[in-house]
Amino acid sequence: MPVRRLLLMPTTPVATKDRSSVRTLLRLWPYVRPVRVRLFGAAFVAVLASCVGLVIPLVLKWVVDGPVAHRDPAGVWLGALYLLLLGLGEALLFGLRRWLVARPLAGVEARMRGALYRRLQRLPVSFHDRWSSGQLLSRGTTDLMLLRMFLAFPLTFLLVNSVTIVVGVIIMLAQDWTLGLVILGPAVPVMVTCVVFERRYAQVARRAQDQVGDLTTLVEESVLGVRIIKGFGRHRSQARAFRELSQTLRGTELRKASLLSTIWGVIVTLPEAAIGAALVLGTVQVADGELSAGTLVAFLSTALALRWPVESIGFLLAMSQEAATATERYFEVMDEEAEEPGVSGGRSSTGQRGIRFDAVSFRYPDAPAGSPPVLDGVDLHIRPGESMALVGTTGSGKTTLTALVPRLHEVTAGRITLDGRDITTMSREELRSEVAVAFEEPTLFSASVGENVLMGADGTAGGPELERALAVAQADFAYALPQGTDTQVGEQGLSLSGGQRQRLALARAVVGRPRFLVLDDPLSALDVHTEAAVEAALRDVLADTTALIVAHRPSTVLLADRVALLSGGRITAVGTHHELLRTNAEYAHLMAGAEITEAGEDIEEADAR
Repeated sequence: MPVRRLLLMPTTPVATKDRSSVRTLLRLWPYVRPVRVRLFGAAFVAVLASCVGLVIPLVLKWVVDGPVAHRDPAGVWLGALYLLLLGLGEALLFGLRRWLVARPLAGVEARMRGALYRRLQRLPVSFHDRWSSGQLLSRGTTDLMLLRMFLAFPLTFLLVNSVTIVVGVIIMLAQDWTLGLVILGPAVPVMVTCVVFERRYAQVARRAQDQVGDLTTLVEESVLGVRIIKGFGRHRSQARAFRELSQTLRGTELRKASLLSTIWGVIVTLPEAAIGAALVLGTVQVADGELSAGTLVAFLSTALALRWPVESIGFLLAMSQEAATATERYFEVMDEEAEEPGVSGGRSSTGQRGIRFDAVSFRYPDAPAGSPPVLDGVDLHIRPGESMALVGTTGSGKTTLTALVPRLHEVTAGRITLDGRDITTMSREELRSEVAVAFEEPTLFSASVGENVLMGADGTAGGPELERALAVAQADFAYALPQGTDTQVGEQGLSLSGGQRQRLALARAVVGRPRFLVLDDPLSALDVHTEAAVEAALRDVLADTTALIVAHRPSTVLLADRVALLSGGRITAVGTHHELLRTNAEYAHLMAGAEITEAGEDIEEADAR
C-alpha cells in the first residue's frame, strides 16, 4: 500500500453542528471590503431587476381587465410593448450585475490565494510536517473557487430572492388576501425543512471537501513517487487505494445529492400544490364574480414568478454551506500561529564568537506526553572560522540539531547564539541571510539550474558567483546540459541523478559566501572520487566561514577542524578525529563501521570500472 502521509493531518470533519454559517462567512469581510461598493451596487441592480420582473404581472392585469376585456387592439399592442420593454430591462439589469461582480471577485480570489501562500511560507516546519500537501492544495484551489462562486451568485441571490419573495407576497396579498394565505400555507414546513437540511448538509459538505484533499494528496504522491511505484510494481495497489478513496468521495457526493433532492422535492412540491389550490379557488371566485380575470392572471403570474426564488432556496443554501465549510478550512490554515519574526538589532556578547549551543533542548510539538526530548542540554561551541563535524548514530538527532540554527524549529529550552547574538533576537530574514544550509535530501524547483543555485544568494549575485559555486560543488556537468545552466531541471529535479541534485544543493549553499554554513551530510550521494574533488574545493570555502557539518564518512569528518559526538541527545565528546579515535570507544566504533562501508563502495566502484 502507498505511504499515507495524509494520515498525519486528521481529516475527520470539524463539528459543524454548532458553528454558525453566517459568523463563519463574515470572516471573508476583510477580503471583500475593498470591492464592497461594486458588490453592493450589483446586489441593488439585481434587486431592481427582480422587482422589474414583478411589474410584469401587474401589466398583464391591466391588459386583461382593460384592452382585452374592452376589445381594444391598440391597447393590447401597447401592453405588449410594455411587457417587451420590461423584459429587456430585466435582462439588461441582470447582465449589468454580472459585469459588476466578475472582475472584483476574481481579485478577491487572487488576494485570498496570495495571502494563503504567504501564510504557508511563514508557518513553521512542524506545521508542514503535520499537514499533507493535498489538503493544503485543495484549500488554495477548490475551496477558493467555491468562495468566489458563493460571492458571485448565492450571496447576492439570497438577498435578491428574499426581497423578491417578500415583495411578491405583498403584491399577491394586495390582489386577494384569501388566495395569498393559500400560497403562504407551505411556508412553515419549507422553513423547517431548510433548517434541518442546512445542519445535515454542512457536515456532509465538510466531509466531501476533506476527502477531496485526501484524494489530491494521493495523486500528488503517486506522481512524485512514480519511479518507486514502477520499480516495485505497486501500480495495482496504488490504483486500488485511489479507487477506494474515489468510491468514498463518490458516496459522500451521492449523500449530498440525496439531501439536495429531498429539500428540492419539498420546496417544489408544496408551493406547486399551493399554486394549484389557489388556481382552483381563484377560478371559482372569478366564476362567482368575486374576482376579476385580470386579477387572477396577475396573481398567478406573480406566484409563478416566485417559483424560481423559492425553488432555488435549496440550491443556494447548499452552495452557502459549501462556502462556509470552505471558509472554515481556509482559516484553519490562516489561524495557525506563524513564526515570530524576531527582533533585529540584538547586541553581541564579548567572548561568545562563533556558533554556541547553551543547554539546548528540543522536543517536537506533537511528541507524546512524557516521551524523552530529542535533544537534552546540548552544549557546544564552534569557534569563529572553525569547521565542526557532528557525528552520531542514526536517529541521534543530528539533523534536528542543524535545523535549529536557521530556526526551522524552535528550541524548547536553552539558546543558540551566532557571534554572541541570540538567534531569537534576530529577524528570520537577517538570520537566514547569514546562515546557509544544504540538506542530505536536496530539493530543487521547477526552474533552471542557474536559478536553483542563485536562490542561495541575494539578488545581486550573477554569473561569476554561479561559476564559482558550481566549481566548488564539482557541478561542471551543468554546462553540458542541453541549455547549459539555463536548462530547466523539472519538478523536484528528478531529471538529474541524486548526486547531481546534491551537488547543486551544495552550490546553492555556498554561492552567497555565508558567514555560517550548516551542511547535513551533503556528500552522501557522491562516489568517492567526486567526493574527494568536492572536499578539496570545499576546504577553501570552509577556511572563510564557520561551519557545522553532519558527517557519516571518515573522509567527510576529516574536512572539519574538530568533531562532536552526539549520543543520547547530548554532546558526549569533542575533539579532533584522531583524539576521539584514541579516547572514545563509541566514536571509534562508528568510524570503524563507516570505514568498512567506504571500503565496500571503493571495491564496488573498481568492479564496475
